[in-house]
Amino acid sequence: ADSALSRILEMVQNATTRKAKTELFIRKFAKIYTPIVFFLALALVTVPILILGKDYHFQTWLYRSLVFLVISCPCALVISIPLGYFGGIGAASAHGILFKGSNFLDLIAKLNTVVMDKTGTLTKGVFNVQQVESLIDREEFMTLLAAVEGKSTHPIAKAIVEYAAEKELHAAENIEEIAGMGLKGVVDGKEVLAGNVKLLEKFKIDFDIKIKDIVESIVVLAVDGKYAGYVLIADEIKEDAVLAIEQLHENGVKQVVMLSGDKTSIVKKVAGVLGIDSYFGDLLPEDKVAKLEEIKKDKTKVVAFVGDGINDTPVLAISDIGMAMGTMGSDAAIETADVVIQTDQPSKIATAIKIGKATRKVVIQNIVLAFAVKALVLILGAGGVATMWEAVFADVGVALLAILNAVRIQKMQF
Repeated sequence: ADSALSRILEMVQNATTRKAKTELFIRKFAKIYTPIVFFLALALVTVPILILGKDYHFQTWLYRSLVFLVISCPCALVISIPLGYFGGIGAASAHGILFKGSNFLDLIAKLNTVVMDKTGTLTKGVFNVQQVESLIDREEFMTLLAAVEGKSTHPIAKAIVEYAAEKELHAAENIEEIAGMGLKGVVDGKEVLAGNVKLLEKFKIDFDIKIKDIVESIVVLAVDGKYAGYVLIADEIKEDAVLAIEQLHENGVKQVVMLSGDKTSIVKKVAGVLGIDSYFGDLLPEDKVAKLEEIKKDKTKVVAFVGDGINDTPVLAISDIGMAMGTMGSDAAIETADVVIQTDQPSKIATAIKIGKATRKVVIQNIVLAFAVKALVLILGAGGVATMWEAVFADVGVALLAILNAVRIQKMQF
């Protein structure tokens, strides 16, 4: 299997092939612009013959034509614009953010809506068993639960297995994953269900209705069609999560939405602590897709989705900008995302926006600088005022200034 480093290097190489609209426009413009100015320079030598007649001096007009041609060389635009985007991608990499193309640098500068997953994105995704409520022998309860959860890669399942501290898990057979609900399997000849309350309701198993009022995450267990109890699981909010939401609002994001498969009561609690604008809980993967599609119906919104799990992959794919957590994120999420946050810090989303805006600003500065100087010196050159020295400055000098301005992105503080 490919290492994480090799995958990241491949993504960086692929990033150079995904061009921003501005960069693509400049390339197309240069293809049209170059032959036009060549023929204009040729006209500058030949047309004055028809106007001036005997007063025409070939060397004078040839010199003016060459000055015009040197000034009009599009090097400053063709070199400095891509370099500006490379500078932005490099600055982002230095902050632990991988952009998979310069087009996403452009797009993130216009971002106004951020939709986020909860577990692993805003919370640490490191779960601990806080409480065990069992209607059967506690040891048997944990043995059966750990055997089934041992077949899952979900952080909650890992926490349960660690808590059970079983040296050797009992064999679980016929494991079936029921999306958004939990697992079904056979352990020591007993049919075991482990998951959320929806799983019990699906299989029409009677249970204590009071467990629905528990705010925290719980994993319920049923053995041979009978409710056997639950374990209470707790997760922690990431240290920079509150700051992340504040910075998003400060950087032009008008709406922050949280979508989660967790209980609505938990999602509401986390949203209240973080100051998130709106939230939705008890969502299956397809429900997340439906919610995002609903948000995207407003064409004025540029929407980013931030997630980390394999169940977030469809939502990452349909968002304008898909952002994945690189450390805890699944391979599928990282491959699908357009931007990868290597440090798993949600506050880096705002940093990415700042870098995108700074890059766009530098690119626009370079375009304006190149066109303004060239237009001025072109007019002066055609009129015989500007010499070859001014022409060289308008070409090489402006290109150098634009390059230095592009490199400046690397030195900026974000």
